[in-house]
Amino acid sequence: MTGIDKAGILIEALPYIRTFYGTTIVVKYGGNAMINQQLKEAVCQDLVLLKYIGLNPVIVHGGGPEISSMMKRLGKEPTFVNGLRVTDDETMEIAQMVLVGKINTELVTLLNRYGGKAVGLNGKDANLIQAKKHDSSQVDLGFVGDVELINPGLLQILNREGYIPVVSSVGVGEDGASYNINADLVAGVLAGALKAAKLILLTDVEGIYEDPEKPETLISSLTVGKARQLIAEGKIARGMIPKVEACIGALRAGVGRTHIIDGRKLHSILLEIFTNEGIGTMVVPDGGDADDN
Repeated sequence: MTGIDKAGILIEALPYIRTFYGTTIVVKYGGNAMINQQLKEAVCQDLVLLKYIGLNPVIVHGGGPEISSMMKRLGKEPTFVNGLRVTDDETMEIAQMVLVGKINTELVTLLNRYGGKAVGLNGKDANLIQAKKHDSSQVDLGFVGDVELINPGLLQILNREGYIPVVSSVGVGEDGASYNINADLVAGVLAGALKAAKLILLTDVEGIYEDPEKPETLISSLTVGKARQLIAEGKIARGMIPKVEACIGALRAGVGRTHIIDGRKLHSILLEIFTNEGIGTMVVPDGGDADDN
């Protein structure tokens, strides 16, 4: 690549830097990007770069595979109902240990190593994520929660002071109990509370397909109504459903753009925000303009 080519990349990014300067970008960090070291480093580089050029990234992470792995190491077999982990007292303790004590601190350390000022948080910090018990008519899932309220004040202070908040998806109930919450849904509600310009969900596929069996049917932009139709037809299923629901909830709360992108691609966050083509699937309101990223 010549110097002119490199300059062209920067010029292409300029209007997007101008558009999103000073805005908040919520990134749900998950999938293979949490496991593959090269991808993990690329994500952290992207996030630090966003901060240095004037955007305010806020990271939300879960850690389902790591929780399951730790449970098995401790002799406890994971159990799921409709994709939700049955979470008794011991499982919740393990989940907190993995999410707060391991994944969160590792991510904060890596962001700081690349020049960021990252701060690790969970829902108990300043009552950031107030939770309620998930209502399931089939079985008592234990300490599985839904977001009841986000208190964004602490995140707004950290953004203003130049920090990068890293939030684990553990919420706190009225009685002080901890709840494990789907990180996609946390990211969506949090993005709405912060009035973010973008919500970006990293996953392990290119995006949403018209036909999941045919990669060439990747949908670049998807309206809420069409998303509902694909869910009803079973074409959006399993772990993709909470991602789409997170996008829909964020849009209703005033988030400007929502994206489901392939976290297996190096620097996928930068490709989505700062290139004309973008990547993945952008979920937009019914009747919304889906011509830009």
